[in-house]
Amino acid sequence: MARKCELTGKVANNGYAVSHSHKRTKKLQKVNLQQKKVWSSKDNKWVKMLISTKAIKTLTKTL
Repeated sequence: MARKCELTGKVANNGYAVSHSHKRTKKLQKVNLQQKKVWSSKDNKWVKMLISTKAIKTLTKTL
């Protein structure tokens, strides 16, 4: 299973780690995923989801 947010669809980002001498090596910036129980009003039950922390912030802000 890929490291992907089930709500927003966020995935890892490619970037560079830049040293003091400005040598660049490729690195992967991973998504900050957390397991969270979310209430599903459609199914009337709690659902465990793997979602990003940004999505958790927006969920709590809208509620």
